[in-house]
Amino acid sequence: MSTLGLAVRDSATMLRRNLLHARRYPSLTLNLLLTPIVLLLLFVYIFGDVMSAGIGGDADRSAYIAYLVPGILMMTIGSTVIGAAVSVAMDMSEGIIARFRTMAIHRGSVIVGHVAGSVLQVLASLLLVGAVALAIGFRATDATALEWLAALGLLTLFALALTWVAVGMGLASPNAEAASNNALPLILLPLISSAFIPAETMPGWFRPVAEYQPFTPAIETLRGLLLGTEIGNDGWLALAWCLGLTVLGYRWSTALFSRDPR
Repeated sequence: MSTLGLAVRDSATMLRRNLLHARRYPSLTLNLLLTPIVLLLLFVYIFGDVMSAGIGGDADRSAYIAYLVPGILMMTIGSTVIGAAVSVAMDMSEGIIARFRTMAIHRGSVIVGHVAGSVLQVLASLLLVGAVALAIGFRATDATALEWLAALGLLTLFALALTWVAVGMGLASPNAEAASNNALPLILLPLISSAFIPAETMPGWFRPVAEYQPFTPAIETLRGLLLGTEIGNDGWLALAWCLGLTVLGYRWSTALFSRDPR
């Protein structure tokens, strides 16, 4: 079998291992998933009318649902990939990675399995959050099939980028608790983006924080694809952030994984 065939086979084995691990211990994924769902329900049913009026519309909860859901979907990605950081850190601290190093398996398949498993979990989480959003009134009837496909591609690419970053955080952490703490910015950044209110309504000193970060252009691009709002340069910025974070996370993760264990 060729080197590529061995790498694919071993990566598929590691993917199956991580999916089985997630199935047997679903509490971590469920805990991370509850955050965006709770925020969605909170902002829709408690603050929906007020927030809708505050962003320049009428006191119409349904209008704010349409504005809010793309941001919540991106927040779901940020919260779910934390599980990858925790899972990698657990493998490192429990010694299973050291055992894998002594086995005749493709070296990179271990982290590739973590990345692929995390992306699949993110897509499942997005499906669940999307179902909740549809149940409470979100509609994107003006989006074409091509725009829906582009939105799915953006969500998948963003999930891949953040997963590589999360894997690097897990490899750099001494234990699972530290990995969870180190990955908290992946939850906090959406809170200071345009997920809940437009960036232009924020105070002048705070606006650059919201505008010059990866979540805001990704959220605005997703809004444009699903709701028909103006995308402008946000589409290119979102793609640039996704590709840049993917390359950075990949190089960081492989460098940490390849170094000699202490």
